[in-house]
Amino acid sequence: MAESAEKINLDALYSITRNFNEIEERLGDPSVTSDPARFARLSRDRARLEPGAMLAQRYLNTVQESEKLLKQMQIEKDPELLAIMQDESARLQNEIDSMIDDLQIALLPADENDGKNVILEIRAGTGGDEAGLFARDLMRMYLRFCEHDGMTAEILDVTDTGIGGVKEAILLIKGENAWQKLHFEAGGHRVQRIPATEANGRIHTSAVTISVLPEVEDSEYQVNANDLRIDVYRASGAGGQHVNKTESAIRITHIPTGLVVTCQEEKSQHKNRDKAMAVLRARLVEKDRLEKHETQAAQKKAQVGSGDRSEKIRTYNFPQNRLTDHRIGYTSHNLEQIMEGALDDLISALIQNESSRKMAELSA
Repeated sequence: MAESAEKINLDALYSITRNFNEIEERLGDPSVTSDPARFARLSRDRARLEPGAMLAQRYLNTVQESEKLLKQMQIEKDPELLAIMQDESARLQNEIDSMIDDLQIALLPADENDGKNVILEIRAGTGGDEAGLFARDLMRMYLRFCEHDGMTAEILDVTDTGIGGVKEAILLIKGENAWQKLHFEAGGHRVQRIPATEANGRIHTSAVTISVLPEVEDSEYQVNANDLRIDVYRASGAGGQHVNKTESAIRITHIPTGLVVTCQEEKSQHKNRDKAMAVLRARLVEKDRLEKHETQAAQKKAQVGSGDRSEKIRTYNFPQNRLTDHRIGYTSHNLEQIMEGALDDLISALIQNESSRKMAELSA
């Protein structure tokens, strides 16, 4: 028992269960239930903490039961009853030991963005028309993945290349595990394949960059309305009957930083404005974070890069039906299925690698 307990910080477990119980109590407070934004934020925190809190409570209860049984064994005189108690003590110890690994993961430092929705931005990099076509393929891949995984994905804005490709696409992905599963996608994605327009069958290399930002609620980050210039214009492209007939598209410029966000996917000007503001808030929060943490800024620059072929986290090799994630040495010869949204094995490997790295840092 002592050896198992030494592996786990009991104070940390009590803290997890205490925080969870406090959130549950606050969710029942009328002042919280009457505030949709606050209620949604606490509900998200509850969902994030619940698995770890339930496991921690189960572990603490089992430890208490085991300790109580050990005390009874010290005074028990009946040999038959003592043998039964010893068997039960062994069972409880096995149950405690089986929870150790899961608890160590539960005690890892939480990502402050866990449970948040995600704004995923796709931009064609080097490679000309082929980069735009690959950007379109990646957008489709993420939409399919979200559909398979039970998340919802909204297209906030798309800039077409004119030949079926995408210069830039911005998606809002909603789901309890959106950040946990998709934040790994930030960085340079390199594709090697033979373009349909290539007459000589040569393999071309192109690049697309992905940026992943947590959605920021209005209550979390206030934008000064005086810092905004909002332009309204007619939407363009394949957007339905409203396109070019009503001024529903929105362009928001944040004057102090020069950041510009557009949205034209909705028929409603109001909805386009709300979605554009969501993207702007996320970019402003990320900009502030990077300015405050220079080392993190260098890491972000290394992740997202300029779209050059050499700045890559992943390679998609179509002639060999192979995907390689260079950060963890993951390789799959299942590229066709991956492009249809089958990202589960890759994302599981990335999550496991991140957990292992955090555990190693804690041990050090």
